[in-house]
Amino acid sequence: MRPLIRKFNFIPVLATFFVMGFCDVVGIATSYLKQDFALSESLAGFIPSMVFIWFLFLSVPAAILMNRIGRKAMVQVSNAVTFVGMLIPFFSYTFASAMVAFILLGIGNTLLQVSLNPLLTNVVKGERLTSCLTGGQVVKAVSSFCAPFLALAATAAFGNWKYLFTIYAAITLLSFLLLEVTEIPKEAESGKATSLKEAFGLLGDKTVLLFFLGIFFIVGVDVGTNTVSPKLLIERCGMDVEKASLGASVYFICRTIGAFLGTFLLARMDDIKYLKINLFLAVASMAFLFFVRPAWAILAGIGGIGFFCSSVFSVLFSQALKARPEKANEISGFMITGVCGGAVIPPLMGLATEWVGNQRGSLLVITLCLAYLVWCAFAAGRRQREASIV
Repeated sequence: MRPLIRKFNFIPVLATFFVMGFCDVVGIATSYLKQDFALSESLAGFIPSMVFIWFLFLSVPAAILMNRIGRKAMVQVSNAVTFVGMLIPFFSYTFASAMVAFILLGIGNTLLQVSLNPLLTNVVKGERLTSCLTGGQVVKAVSSFCAPFLALAATAAFGNWKYLFTIYAAITLLSFLLLEVTEIPKEAESGKATSLKEAFGLLGDKTVLLFFLGIFFIVGVDVGTNTVSPKLLIERCGMDVEKASLGASVYFICRTIGAFLGTFLLARMDDIKYLKINLFLAVASMAFLFFVRPAWAILAGIGGIGFFCSSVFSVLFSQALKARPEKANEISGFMITGVCGGAVIPPLMGLATEWVGNQRGSLLVITLCLAYLVWCAFAAGRRQREASIV
């Protein structure tokens, strides 16, 4: 097949961000798996770990490998791994096979997050790059909030939600084929590859550590809220799993809107000030969730957290890069490992829920994550003021 017209070679790259959003299916999938296999809260809490733990172990090694094989090749490897993982539930739907599928989804997503943003810089330059990167995140968010609807569609069409994974496999294969026939300029050879020692040696920098933990906890808030939202509707409103999946969709819709608005607002106001305002409002939304029972109120609280936390990751990431611009490559690889917060926080939520006896235990764990982020915002503000004085 002839290569796509080079002028539009950024479109298949942007489309691949849809595959990046597949990892967020773990939120609604946890509720389905808990129901299908009669899992305890603590065991169900470990399901997101199967996806997000790989960001801790593979992010920096993936960056090193990418320097050798190239960005496009790494994206294609990630597509291949994801495709295989998404086919597994079609052939075998057991708790063990589902965990293997999520493990492969997590590995594929780690490779994709490390390589896809850099690949976009191969086809988009100058002023268009920022808008295209933002567009990619919007595509990813659309994928995230489509997951519950695709699960419902799979149930209606085929009688079981697990066929969602077959739909994901087909989309991933399409992404692979589109990229394969697209001519993408190869990046210049890197002078020096990022090493594990260089990346993790940055822990000695207190400012970098501050933002790394911020990334860790904001991903924990993201995955935790996504996971607990259907459970709250099931527990307090008596909804079935299919209807309760609306909670995850509301969360991702609000997160998408918040991220889109954030791109304009952050261009007009100080990053840290914006961070403080949004985190205070996120804490207020979380406090609201502790007490409300009507479905509309629960959805409002969930949507508030999604909206106000939507730009936190990007602000923390950019602040880390500004702190040590001469170590941008090492910091980028190191910060992606913080996404493993999505593997650590949900199991703690499951344990807290069993200890408390209801989903307020999960909300308490997310609140503690938000408390650190508020402290992080004020600490970052102090460091910013000290740097301006010097």
